[in-house]
Amino acid sequence: MKYVGSIDQGTTSTRFMIFDEEGNIVSSSQLEHRQIFPRPGWVEHDAEEIWKNTSTVISDAIEKAGLNGSDLSCIGITNQRETIVPFSRTTGRPIYNAIVWQDMRGADYIKELSSVLSEDELRDRTGLLYSPYFSASKIRWLLDNIQKVRRAADKGDIVFGTMDTYLTARLTGCSAIVTDVTNASRYMLMDIRKGEWDDKLLELTGIERELLPEIVSSSGCVYGYTDPDGPVGASVPVAGILGDQQAALFGQACFSKGESKCTYGTGCFLLTNVGNEPCFSSHGLLTTAAYRIEGEGISYALEGSIAVAGSLVQWIRDQLKMVSSPKELDALAASVPDNGGVYIVPAFSGLFAPYWRSDARGVIAGLTGYATRAHICRAVLEATAFQANDIFSVMEQDSGIKIQSLKVDGGMTNSIPLMAFQADIMRVPVIRPQIVETTSLGAAYAAGLTMGVWKSREEVGKYWKEQMRWLPTMDDKERENKVGFWNKAVRCTLGWMPSDKES
Repeated sequence: MKYVGSIDQGTTSTRFMIFDEEGNIVSSSQLEHRQIFPRPGWVEHDAEEIWKNTSTVISDAIEKAGLNGSDLSCIGITNQRETIVPFSRTTGRPIYNAIVWQDMRGADYIKELSSVLSEDELRDRTGLLYSPYFSASKIRWLLDNIQKVRRAADKGDIVFGTMDTYLTARLTGCSAIVTDVTNASRYMLMDIRKGEWDDKLLELTGIERELLPEIVSSSGCVYGYTDPDGPVGASVPVAGILGDQQAALFGQACFSKGESKCTYGTGCFLLTNVGNEPCFSSHGLLTTAAYRIEGEGISYALEGSIAVAGSLVQWIRDQLKMVSSPKELDALAASVPDNGGVYIVPAFSGLFAPYWRSDARGVIAGLTGYATRAHICRAVLEATAFQANDIFSVMEQDSGIKIQSLKVDGGMTNSIPLMAFQADIMRVPVIRPQIVETTSLGAAYAAGLTMGVWKSREEVGKYWKEQMRWLPTMDDKERENKVGFWNKAVRCTLGWMPSDKES
């Protein structure tokens, strides 16, 4: 039996999973890390804490499996995207905290950049829109505001890497300073057609190529080998990298044009495979690299991103103390037939696709004396389904593809009321696979394909198995009424903070 390890470095936790050659989970270990909020709208992670957690979960999962590190054929990495770690090229140690993808501190720089390059040209070059969500503004903020970062950059001893870059460097003793094309496509600095850093954008942002990792394929090449003195305890090839949402697409075996998946985690991300030519949106969706196999061209996806999904459940639990666990929230939501007229729009850091409004802030609308804790819990779950439906609708328009079904994964797919409501609102079957942790599985597949554990994507696709399917049952009139109230609630969030045109 062959075994493949997979590091899943997420927004709230880091996990290491070991899969066998049939894609079954052999063992798993997971640790949460701290969320650091220096100011409103700012989010940071301690990258050294994340490395220590990564080391711990690797050792723990190998021990749980009754294996040695040398039993692993290879390791794949998947990661929270856009989050930037400034670290030493020679030691791998972080120079400053990681600036997380949710962080909005780059908003002023984005306004400045948009005055010298049109958004149409930015979209044509990168597939992206102007937003502090992407990595470029985070890098620019670090260079402009943190002296030790600036000094390290002047000396040439710094890399601005996403988490895949950082972990690959730490695992390999800094012999590999790389990022795959899916992560690179989220910097707002990569030519979406060539899969290379864009010279014009590097010049406009003042971010030197030497400060960035090398862009590599997602699968089909070995980036480096783990240090035998490190947490793996052996020299094992690191052979696959995919950003978390692309990894979920890969793990769901969405290899054909028109196949779609939605991952329900801290955020919520809906991707549709659009084939080997980039497809550009007129509704605020992103064009992103889905994956690149070495020796092939880039496969592309359209993507819609929701900033707050599972993190809304965490907020209800941790900040409002309304429930003690997601399981309790789910039970309360299931105890009522509807939301009692309550709608929650969790625009904590603005709204992402298809609105892209950084001036929006969250609202709870439709409250009456009738509303109970259960109605609010149901509105929490429905908020994610409504946001996903907003993306789904425009994705069909922009791609010209009629999406026949939606594969789903991530922790929130354990919520029966959420999945049933999602099918009702989208009016398509919603399908959950037997292994819902498809992000980790996708990274394992990418690495295993490199090392011959699996021979082809067709073979990988045979291991995908359906566990549960939800079919739409809501009548059209009720659905339209609910969507209408949702749209009204969204309008209430807009313009809460000063817009770009206001001083």
